Amino acid sequence: MKEGFRQSMAWLHTWSGLLVGWVLFMVFATGTSAYFRDEISHWMKPELHGAPAASQVAPAQAAGQAVRFLEREAAGSPRWNIGLPSDRESDVRVTWTRPQPPGAPRQRLLAVPLDPATGERLAAPRATRGGDFFYRMHFDLHYMPALWARWIVGFCAMFMLVAIVSGIVTHRRIFSDFFTFRPRKGQRSWLDAHNATAVLALPYHLMITYTGLVTLMFMYMPWAAQTAYQGDQKTFFAEAFPNAAGSAPQKAAGRPAALVPLGPLVEQAQARWQGAAASRAVVTFPGDANAAVTVYRDGQASLSSNQASVVFNGTTGQLLETRGEAVPPASETRGVFVGLHVGHFAGPVLRWLFFLSGLAGCVMVATGLLMWAVKERQKYAKALAKGGRIGFGLRLVDGLNLGAIAGLPLAMASFFWANRLIPVATPDRPAAEIAAFFTVWGVATVAGIAWPARRMWQVQLALGGLLFALVPVMNPLTGGAGLVAAATAGHWSLVGFDATCLLLGVALLASAWWLGRRKPAARAGTAPRPARAGQPAQPAAPAPQSHPHPAGEPGLSPARHSLAAAAAEGSSP
Repeated sequence: MKEGFRQSMAWLHTWSGLLVGWVLFMVFATGTSAYFRDEISHWMKPELHGAPAASQVAPAQAAGQAVRFLEREAAGSPRWNIGLPSDRESDVRVTWTRPQPPGAPRQRLLAVPLDPATGERLAAPRATRGGDFFYRMHFDLHYMPALWARWIVGFCAMFMLVAIVSGIVTHRRIFSDFFTFRPRKGQRSWLDAHNATAVLALPYHLMITYTGLVTLMFMYMPWAAQTAYQGDQKTFFAEAFPNAAGSAPQKAAGRPAALVPLGPLVEQAQARWQGAAASRAVVTFPGDANAAVTVYRDGQASLSSNQASVVFNGTTGQLLETRGEAVPPASETRGVFVGLHVGHFAGPVLRWLFFLSGLAGCVMVATGLLMWAVKERQKYAKALAKGGRIGFGLRLVDGLNLGAIAGLPLAMASFFWANRLIPVATPDRPAAEIAAFFTVWGVATVAGIAWPARRMWQVQLALGGLLFALVPVMNPLTGGAGLVAAATAGHWSLVGFDATCLLLGVALLASAWWLGRRKPAARAGTAPRPARAGQPAQPAAPAPQSHPHPAGEPGLSPARHSLAAAAAEGSSP
C-alpha cells in the first residue's frame, strides 16, 4: 500500500484480470451464446426446419396429440416426458424410458420429435449437442470431470468479481470517460475501448458474475448446510426446495386404467397461473391406476428459476397438489439470482439486450488483455533495437491472446460448419462435432503461440469472419431453411441465427481489414522540419509520452529504428 490505495487497486485490477482473462473470455463468449441455445439447437437440426411455427398450435392441443402417439409407440413405459412447443421451439419433444431386461445397467431413454399439429413423427434429426454444448462448456468446460471444471470456473469468476470492483475503485472518471474514445492512439485507444465497454454494461457484468457464483453456492460453500443439517443433504434439499418433492405416487398399482385426456389438464394449469404457458408435462405410470400427470410452468412466466408445477391424478383428473407457489424466502432469493443468470424469464427484446451486454463483456476482457500486452511491449523497444528479443512471458501472452480472442470465434464458426458437413450416419456424431471445435481451436492457439504476429491475427480473424458470413449461404445448401423460406414460414429464430452469423462475420472481416490497413510499424516521432535559408535542419520532435510507439534512440540505424517501433507495435491488433 506504499503507492496509495487507488494505485494498489490498479495493480490488483491488472493482475486479477490478466491471470484468468483467457478463461473468462471463453466463459463470456460461450455463456453469451447460451442465451439462444434453443435457437442454436433448432438451427443445427435442419430436418426440423419444415415443422410449423410454434404460434400456430396451442400447448393443450400439442399435449393431446403427443399422448396419442405415446399410447401407440410407448405403451408399457413407466414415464412419458412431453416437451410442449413454445415461441423458441416449434416441435414437440417426447421422451420415454423403455424397460430393460433384468440385469441391464439402466433403462434406455428414447426421444422423438413430433409435429405439434398432427402428432406425427417428424424426420429424425441428426444427433448433435447443439446450443447445449456452449451452455455446458461455459461452466463444465470439456474433457475433464465436471467437479474440477466448476471449481476452475468459480475461481476465475471470483477473480472477475475482484477485477470489476477494483476497476471501479481505480477509475475516478469512470462515467465521463465512457463518452471518450480517441482512435489511433495505441494504448490510449485500447484503454478507452476497455472503459467504454466496461461502463456500458457495468450492472450486467456485476450481476452475471455474482449470480454465476450463486448458482453453484452449495458446492463452493457447503459448510452452513452441512453444519445445520449434520450432513443430511436429503433433508436440507427437501426443505430448501419443497417444489422438487411431492406426494405423487412412487409405485404402480398394477391395475390397468385409462389415462385422462391431457389437454384439459394443461388448460387448467395455465388458468391457475393466470395464463402463463406450460413448458412440459410428465406422465408417470401411464395406463395404471396410480398414474399421475405433472404440468410444469414455462420459465418465462417468472423471474425465479424455481419452476412451479401442478400434479393431477392421471385417471380422474383430480388436482393432487401444487408445487413452487409457496417457496421459502431464502430459496426464492436464490431462485431469483439463478433466474437472472440464465435469463429464462427474458422475452426477445431483453434476451437480445443480455446478448449484446455479453458481447460487451467479451470486448471488455479482450481489450484488457491486449492493453496489458501493448503496455508491456514498450519495455522491450530498446532491447529489440539492439538485437535482443522480447521476454517469454510477453510472447506467451501474445500467443494466448491470439488463440483466445481470434481463435475461439473461428472454432465456434467451425462447429456450425461441422454440424452440416459431418455425415449424418457418423457414429457418435455429437462427439465428432465437438472434436472439430477443439481441433480448430487448438490449431489456432498453437499457431498463435508459434507466430504471434499481426499477419496471424489477420488470417484467423478473416477465416472466422468468412465462415460466419457464409453460414446463411451454407444453411439452405445443406438441407436447412434459408432466410427467405424461414421468414415466409414464420421461423424467426432461424432468420435471427443466420442474420447474427452474418453480422458477426462482417465484424470479424472488418477487423481483419482494419489490421491490414494499419502499418506494421508506426512512426516513432514527427518528420524533420525543412530548414530555412541559412539555418540548420530541425531534428525530429520526440513522440509524446502517451503515444504507444516510443521514439527511436539517437544514433540508431534506420533498420534498428524500425525494430524499436515494431517492438512497441508488436503483434497486438
